[in-house]
Amino acid sequence: MPHQPASTALSHIRVLDLTRVRSGPTAVRQLADWGADVIKIEQPASLEADGSLGAGRNTADWQNLQRNRRSLTLNLKDPKGKELFSKLVATADVVVENFRPDVKDRLGIDYESLKALNPKIILASISGFGQTGPYAKRPGFDQIAQGMGGLMSITGDPDGGPMRVGIPIADLTSGLFCALGILTAVIEREKSGVGQWLHTSLLQSQIFMLDFQAARYLMRDEVAGQVGNEHPTSVPTNRYLTKDGSINIAVAGDETWQRLCRALDRQDWADDENLSNNAKRVARRDELNADIAKVLAEKSSAEWVEILTVAGVPCGPIYRIDEMFDDPQVQHLGVAQPMKTEPFGETQALAQPFELTRTPSSFSASPPTRGQHTNELLEELGVSAEECAELEKKSVI
Repeated sequence: MPHQPASTALSHIRVLDLTRVRSGPTAVRQLADWGADVIKIEQPASLEADGSLGAGRNTADWQNLQRNRRSLTLNLKDPKGKELFSKLVATADVVVENFRPDVKDRLGIDYESLKALNPKIILASISGFGQTGPYAKRPGFDQIAQGMGGLMSITGDPDGGPMRVGIPIADLTSGLFCALGILTAVIEREKSGVGQWLHTSLLQSQIFMLDFQAARYLMRDEVAGQVGNEHPTSVPTNRYLTKDGSINIAVAGDETWQRLCRALDRQDWADDENLSNNAKRVARRDELNADIAKVLAEKSSAEWVEILTVAGVPCGPIYRIDEMFDDPQVQHLGVAQPMKTEPFGETQALAQPFELTRTPSSFSASPPTRGQHTNELLEELGVSAEECAELEKKSVI
C-alpha cells in the first residue's frame, strides 16, 4: 500500500519514526495526522516481544498513538539493516527518536552521521533530562519528570502531599514541543537549505508548563504551593458543591465578581469594601469560599450553570469522561472520529484538536501491524522479494 496522506498539509514531508512508548509517538502523530509520509521503523518480531517497551500494540493506548503511518521492521544493529536505514535517510526529511542520548551514538544515527548522508535531514530527539549534563543518561519517565519539574508540588490539596496529574503530561507536552520544533526547523530549512538537530526533554517540557507559577518564582521569588481545586491567585475560582454534585466557577476580575454577586443574589457582597478587589478576596479566601458554598448548595448543578451562564460568569459542569463525550458541544466539535483498527474493528479515536479549513486532517490509515509495509518499502529502495525473504530469515527485517 503506497502512502495515503491523512492531509495534503504535510504530504511532501517524509519522516523516519524510531520512537517508542509515548513522548516520541505523540510527536510523530502530529506529523502523520497532517499528511506526512511516516515510516515507523521497528525491531523484527524475532528480536523484540510485543509490549516489551510500553503498551502492547493491541491496546487502546497503542492504537490511539500509531495511526496514519506505515511499519517497516529493521534491525539497526545489523550492518545490512544499517545500510538499508542509510538509504532511507537519503530519501527523508526528518528522523525522530527518543532513545537515551548515548544510544543513537552507539547505533551511528547521531546528527553528524545523518547529516553526512543527507544535509537536509532534521533530527528530532526527545530524552528524559536533556542530551548532556549530569542526568543525561538516566531513563526518563513521566511521573519522575512531574516530580522533578515541580508540578506535583503544586497539585492536590494542601494537606494531601505531592500529587501527580491524571495524564502523562510530561510525555505529551514533550511530544508536542518536539513536533513544534520539527515544523520550525522545516520552515527554517526553506531559507537555509540545510537541516539541523533539535532536541527537548521531559524535564524541560514539564518545567515550561509551569508557566506563570515559574514566573512568580523567577521574577518575584514566590514559591507556589498546593491549593487543591482553587486558583492560586484569582479568588473566587474553585470547584463548588451543589445540591446534586459540583461545578467549576472562575471569577477573573472585579466586573465578573459583581456579576457573580448578582447571580447569587448577594448584593451585600458586591457592596462590601473588604471584597472589592482580588487582593482583598484572596485575603478572605476561606471565608468567602465557605459562604459561596452555602448558596450553591440550594440548587442543582444544571440550574447553577444556567443561571451563571446567563449572568456572564464563567462556569461549567465537572464531567466523568463518559459524560464529557456525551456533551452536545463536544459532539459538535467532533473530537472523536471513526477509525478502523485490527484489534477493535470499527471504533473511534481522538481527532486533532485544531482544524485547517482547506487541508483538513483525517484517519487515512489504520495503525499498522508490525512490519506490515516492509516489503513494499524495501522494494522502493530496489530490494527484490527474494532478497527480502533472505533478510527476514536473518532477522534483518
